[in-house]
Amino acid sequence: MKLAAAISGDLRKIMAEEIKEAEDAVTAGMRQAADGQKADLRRQVTEAGMGQRLANTWRAELYPKGQKSIKAAGFVFTRAPTIIRAFDQGALIKSKHGFWLAIPTPAAGTGARGKRMTPGLWEQMHGSRLRFIYRRGAPSLLVAENMRARTGKRGGFAKGSASALRSGRGMTTVVMFILVPQVSLKKRLDVDGVAERWASALPELIVCNW
Repeated sequence: MKLAAAISGDLRKIMAEEIKEAEDAVTAGMRQAADGQKADLRRQVTEAGMGQRLANTWRAELYPKGQKSIKAAGFVFTRAPTIIRAFDQGALIKSKHGFWLAIPTPAAGTGARGKRMTPGLWEQMHGSRLRFIYRRGAPSLLVAENMRARTGKRGGFAKGSASALRSGRGMTTVVMFILVPQVSLKKRLDVDGVAERWASALPELIVCNW
C-alpha cells in the first residue's frame, strides 16, 4: 500500500500569507505590550502622588516605525530618567555645593512659568535679602522679614509698603525655605515589576492577534 501527499495551491503564496499573518500578530502584540506598559507606568506615578506631568514623561515607540515585522520591538522610556530612577531605586539627595538643600514653602511661590523657586531667585524677584535662622537639632530656615499678607484670591505675601514699615502694622516674618543637609527619597515605583509583567504577557498577546 502506498500513500501519496501533495500540497494544494501555490507554496510561495501560502508561505507569504503565513509570514504576513505572523508580522501582523507580532506587531500588534508588541504594540499592545508597549502601550500597556506605558499606561501602567504612568498610573504608577500618579498613584504614588507625583502628578500627571511626571507620569506623561513615559513614552512608548514601536520599531521598525511604520512597518509590520516579525522582529517588531517596543521601546518604553521616560523623558525624566533621573527623577524616575530616584523614586524607583530610592536616593539620598545632597546639595551640589555641600551646604544646605533649600526646600521652598508654599509662601515662597514659584518663578516665571512655574519655575522652581530658589533662594537666589526669590531675592532677585523681591529685591530683598532672606535672613538665615539656625536651629539646633531642627531644620534651619530662610525667612523674609517685613512681609504683609495679601488679600483677595491671589493670597500669599508681599513686601510691606513704606507706610506699613513705618507703622509696623500687619508686618510679619515668613518662612520661605526650610534648610536640610540632605533628603532621603523612599522607593515609590517598581519599574522592573511592570516591565516583567508585560514581557510575560507578550506571547499570549501575539497568539491572540494571530
